[in-house]
Amino acid sequence: AGLVFMREEEKLAHDVYLVLYEQWGLVAFRNIAGAELRHTSAVVTLLNRYGIADPAAELGAGEFSIPELQDLYATLVVQGSESLEAALGVGATIEEVDIKDLDDLLASGVAADVNRVYTHLRNGSASHLRAFDRLIERESGVVWVPQVLTNEEYAAIAGGSAGNRAAARGNRGRNRP
Repeated sequence: AGLVFMREEEKLAHDVYLVLYEQWGLVAFRNIAGAELRHTSAVVTLLNRYGIADPAAELGAGEFSIPELQDLYATLVVQGSESLEAALGVGATIEEVDIKDLDDLLASGVAADVNRVYTHLRNGSASHLRAFDRLIERESGVVWVPQVLTNEEYAAIAGGSAGNRAAARGNRGRNRP
């Protein structure tokens, strides 16, 4: 079940980032979408190895077999269309959700090969989150405040306390694009 969910969650990130790239033209969305495609391929390899059907094999862009991800996709695309700042916030939120879900899956105990892939995906999501954090600050002057992760979890990834960074820049309380 974890592999099936992660397959579609990685697809969701890829598909949302492509829509946001088309809308805003920010190369980071295209680049991170490419990384998400590689993440998806790694999960598909595990699905094949374990004889699990790929739930997204016949689905097009923006289509998901898991209803909650279908709804989330629609919500994120609408949010990301509001402004570039909102689109970058969508990216940061997606990466936070990925990290949280991967941490939960890793904590549940998985086979060694699955653990390696999940750890790789988590590291990638952490890198993407740091990239979105920098882009949000560069584009809007706002310091991202975590929406899913705790401040401590986020600080461990971003390299400092988001709340302290925001306060130091006079952006206290401004956490959502």
